Amino acid sequence: MKSIENEVQLDELLSVPSSRLVEMMKRLDGDIMILGIAGKMGVTLGRMAKNAIEKAGVSKKVFGVSRFSNPDARKKLEEWGIETISCDLLDQNSVELLPTVPNIIYMAGRKFGTDGSEELTWAMNVTAPGYVARHFKDSRIVAFSTGCVYPLTPVEACGCTEACTPASVGEYAQSCLGRERVFGHFCKENKTPTLLLRLNYAVDLRYGVLHDIGMNVWEGKPVSKSVGHFNVLWQGDANNYALLALEHCGVPAVPLNITGPETIPVNQISEHFAKVMGKKVKYEGEPGGTAYLNNAAKAFDLFGYPEVSLSRMIECQAEWIMQGGSSLGKPTHFEVNDGKF
Repeated sequence: MKSIENEVQLDELLSVPSSRLVEMMKRLDGDIMILGIAGKMGVTLGRMAKNAIEKAGVSKKVFGVSRFSNPDARKKLEEWGIETISCDLLDQNSVELLPTVPNIIYMAGRKFGTDGSEELTWAMNVTAPGYVARHFKDSRIVAFSTGCVYPLTPVEACGCTEACTPASVGEYAQSCLGRERVFGHFCKENKTPTLLLRLNYAVDLRYGVLHDIGMNVWEGKPVSKSVGHFNVLWQGDANNYALLALEHCGVPAVPLNITGPETIPVNQISEHFAKVMGKKVKYEGEPGGTAYLNNAAKAFDLFGYPEVSLSRMIECQAEWIMQGGSSLGKPTHFEVNDGKF
């Protein structure tokens, strides 16, 4: 991965399909619809799907569904050849007007702002999936979830595997488990092949754990030690894995962890940024012994190892921050260990 100078280059790199994905598109029957496409990952995931289809030399449509409160996202998608549809997924009548297609990627959800507005989070994370699962009962569905459905785990445990029993902490994580249960119910009832994509944490240079830590170091703000370790995965790799997962949906619903292979110490990354940036690190908080840590060995067996290494992500993130690269202004709150977002 070369140096990244601007958002145009960044979006291009996040949308490069793997050779595995190009081959899959030759086998996959039917069009693809991405629900919640205007979020942090969805725009480049949609573009990657379109790129993979073109490289495969096959004929498929990619539909992007969102409320599109951000018109720039819709403009980008349409320029890339993605057919956009405006829809509020909490409006059952609107959902029932969506064209049915064989392949669904469900990315919609609510996290930040949950504390104090729990009702809306539950509606978005549980009610909307019910409308979608019923309407697309004859499709295959990859539904985005989160590693937060698992319990906080000690570092020495090497992360939760798919065999671990969910034990969600806080209303956000509980509502995400509710989303999984709703998709799982309709998967069994309607024999809808489904995969539950438990992701933590995807990063691009405009947001993510590396961005949050790097910005704090650059601006002289303290880095929290309350959660001392984390996992990350380059968003381009996460996009590839999410699309490849369409071939691995099942009945009952199949859980699949998606993250990077390393368990990363916060202090190690902070000191690395400080060295590159010529800064000193300040810390705050008491070190905690547990974190949201996932083991994605199953995904690596299915899809191969991530193409972008941790060291390359750190290098690019430091360069991006020092050159004044843009930020989405959406902190990950990776340091939260009480489930309140």
